[in-house]
Amino acid sequence: MRWTVVVLCVLAARGGGAARGGVRAPSMFDAWTELFRARPRDPREGFVPDHRPHHKEQFDFIVVGAGSAGSVLANRLSEVPDWKVLLLEAGGNENFFSDIPIFAPFLSLTSMNWGYNSDPQEKACKDLRGNVCFMPRGKVLGGSSVLNFLIYQRGHPDDYNDWARMGNDGWNYSEVLPYFKKSENMMIPELRNSSYHGVGGYLEIDYSPYRSPLERLFREAGEELGHAWRDPNGEHVLGFSKPQATMRRGRRCSTSKAFLEPVRFRENLKVSKHSTVLRILIDPTSKAAYGVEFMKDKKRYEVIARREVVLSAGTIGSAQLLLVSGVGPAGELRARGVPPLQDLPVGHNLQDHVTFSGNAFIVNDSSLCVNDATAASPAAAAAYLAGRGPLTLPGGAAGLAFLRTSLAADDPAPGRPDMELVMGAGSLAGDMLGILRSLLGVTDSWFWQVYGSLPPRVRLSTFAMNPVLIRPRSVGRLTLRSARVQDPPHIQPNYFHDPRDLQALREGVRMVQRVIATRGFQRYGARLHATPFPGCERLRFDSDQYWDCAIMQTSITLDHQVGTCKMGPAGDPTAVVSPRLAVHGLRGLRVADASIMPRIPAAHTHAPVVMIAEKAADMIKQDWGR
Repeated sequence: MRWTVVVLCVLAARGGGAARGGVRAPSMFDAWTELFRARPRDPREGFVPDHRPHHKEQFDFIVVGAGSAGSVLANRLSEVPDWKVLLLEAGGNENFFSDIPIFAPFLSLTSMNWGYNSDPQEKACKDLRGNVCFMPRGKVLGGSSVLNFLIYQRGHPDDYNDWARMGNDGWNYSEVLPYFKKSENMMIPELRNSSYHGVGGYLEIDYSPYRSPLERLFREAGEELGHAWRDPNGEHVLGFSKPQATMRRGRRCSTSKAFLEPVRFRENLKVSKHSTVLRILIDPTSKAAYGVEFMKDKKRYEVIARREVVLSAGTIGSAQLLLVSGVGPAGELRARGVPPLQDLPVGHNLQDHVTFSGNAFIVNDSSLCVNDATAASPAAAAAYLAGRGPLTLPGGAAGLAFLRTSLAADDPAPGRPDMELVMGAGSLAGDMLGILRSLLGVTDSWFWQVYGSLPPRVRLSTFAMNPVLIRPRSVGRLTLRSARVQDPPHIQPNYFHDPRDLQALREGVRMVQRVIATRGFQRYGARLHATPFPGCERLRFDSDQYWDCAIMQTSITLDHQVGTCKMGPAGDPTAVVSPRLAVHGLRGLRVADASIMPRIPAAHTHAPVVMIAEKAADMIKQDWGR
């Protein structure tokens, strides 16, 4: 809440509220105060009750992590009325600011973020604070579905066919599509009858009701360059589109809102908030997981699972919990003082999407862009109360394009993209309050060196278009820092370890330039701000060498880490869990979240994680005859 108070104070200070004719004019503070007075009218919404388990209390299933996967699993498993389900979450409730879609970049500065950082990188994040990449992960009911940019995108069918070809029976596209559709309540009228979408599920999918003026230019640019405007979750992925978002009436629809709040009074579902799991309880003789130990209000508790423990703590959290519980590479565990129980490659196979940030494009009409002043205005607040306006832009994103670079020529799936372009309605140059800088890790000195020469009015007339590498070849590792789960692990994503990744992202920069050069954008004089990035001044601006340097200076994660508990069949030495998500060599323990992905999909990962949880819940029911 400290951040909330700071933002409100800034808004109040900038709002004025001077008297006119003896009557005080409405200020920004007044408008934003109305936001807090407005309560949700949807009967599905409300605080999930907090449960304090008794020491040694027994449940049929214990789900660790109430994020994108755990909220789904808790809902679906508790559909069986005689199963008692406990959901453990280290964080607390969402707040009103987290509902506002355009504020997504700011949420990582709050206590709802675990605050992970990568180890210093050789080829990425080189000019960011500490030479590390910030890796936000949700510590709140709803997990990273509260921090993310709300984008709902599944990837290409062959992303999942590849999983099946690796020996993961049941995971090809035709088998997972029903689970994507099961969770959906598609609200976009033209897509409600699509065979690729579902209606009536818990998770609402919609467009932002705000039509950014840039959206029209983006669509025109795609058509000029020969690309269709399409549904990227439909039959074809390649093309330009308006972002589909996990949104309900212009507000964020997290998995907590979607899956937990409607069932918060189920008698057989208990949710314990502010409960940090310390380790999984595993019998070293039988190799059976029988519960977890956790901390709540400075007290330690043990709870017992009669049937299964299900880890849904995410790519970082699930891997770390397995490692501190003795499941992982035996030699590494011994070196950290952890007695090994099961030798498995936990923490290997870390994959992520990386994006090049920092560029800003200047136009001659500030009304095209959404900036700090726009977002903080009483008009924007009033529009948001009515479920519309610029605050409903998902993370500020106004357009997406899925494309192929020359590096995709070796991909046997001809329609699968390896590059995404994300158009933001504003840019880093317009970050007057410094919040976006803090999120990205950009130093103030870097910011003022690059953008300080621009007058404020020009900085407010800027937008961003960032290329995202969505088929990376580089693979990283996660390892323990210590035997204590309270100590964050070492995270080594190895961005650009494979030089083809750097080449592909450079091609992504050139794709952005071609979009900006189209007739529609040029009607507004769109141009790249041409001040070189610090550390790259010696190179000719706009040369390939310059862009390689700039990319390594400021590229950041898109927060799509996957793969550290890789799914694979028995006999696969690189696998941690089976195709039914059971941990190899152990009983009563599964993992169901992004960490099980054997290969990262060419997609924003929230939708695939919800699908994984839906499918995992059905597999658990099948395995227990229900």
